[in-house]
Amino acid sequence: MVEAKIQHQQLGLSDEVVLQMYETMLMARRLDERMWLLNRAGKIPFVISCQGQEAAQVGAAFALDHTKDYIAPYYRDMGVVLHFGMTAKDLMLSAFAKAEDPNSGGRQMPGHFGQKVNRIITGSSPVATQIPHAVGVALAGKMRKQDYLAFVTLGEGSTNQGDFHEGANFAGVHKLPVIIMVENNQYAISVPIEKQLGCAKVSDRAIGYGMPGVTVDGKNPLEVYRVVKEAADRARRGEGPSLIETVTYRLTAHSSDDDDRQYRTAEDIAEGRANDPIKLFENYLIESKVATENDLAQLNEKVMAIVNEATNYAENAPYASPEHALKYVYEEGEES
Repeated sequence: MVEAKIQHQQLGLSDEVVLQMYETMLMARRLDERMWLLNRAGKIPFVISCQGQEAAQVGAAFALDHTKDYIAPYYRDMGVVLHFGMTAKDLMLSAFAKAEDPNSGGRQMPGHFGQKVNRIITGSSPVATQIPHAVGVALAGKMRKQDYLAFVTLGEGSTNQGDFHEGANFAGVHKLPVIIMVENNQYAISVPIEKQLGCAKVSDRAIGYGMPGVTVDGKNPLEVYRVVKEAADRARRGEGPSLIETVTYRLTAHSSDDDDRQYRTAEDIAEGRANDPIKLFENYLIESKVATENDLAQLNEKVMAIVNEATNYAENAPYASPEHALKYVYEEGEES
């Protein structure tokens, strides 16, 4: 399969880097699968899944500079935050709502990422509020003449919110170094894409904001890497924002509180699972001679050992003390 091998080499990516991409995708998947088991066992309260969207997340994250860029991820973006420095232990501590959770000290729902040291901008529950936040960070960087860009993600349903329109318009007017990436997983909870958009594609909306818009196969991390890298290069040259639509498929229900059998057929779900991006990338790595089946099996064992260790640590970690209920809520200072 000569073409497959050429694909990552043409992008300037080594075999080692694409294996790292795969490992990050696999880590996100195995953590997510473990969280579902823990939820069904009554040990953690909530899961909002990344399954089916790992390729888009990891391909994009690898196209950024994780040492200086800022990210405003939405609640499914485990693949993005893993590449930017969050660990399996960090994510499990969040799932169990333990005191050591670096996102919020156990105060937020899982998927509400935030970690100052890794430039992960804290997210909120109302969808699309992260767009103006990321645009504001990009504006600050431009005003200060600092060399970074802001990367923000959201689901396609969130592009119908006012925050998306206002943030994208402001970014376009001021030519800010921001990349807006929409992970189009076909369903805004239970509403299919054809009932969400009056246009054919989310990326069609870009022209209204004066920025390039592109739609890409979100099941292929290398294609996502390519378009995000192009957008990042544009932003760093001072040429303004980009809107990227990655077409994915959500392999699970919207969350652990949702029953997707009410709005998706068994045939629809089966077709989505037949195009699982993890499996597709495994095939790519094997056919392009980057790795053997045995290599990938060993990598899976390595990932599962990390997931098991993280699970055990987080399950046994202490909860926050009751007297700390207001910690991080109000400013703390010495009494006069």
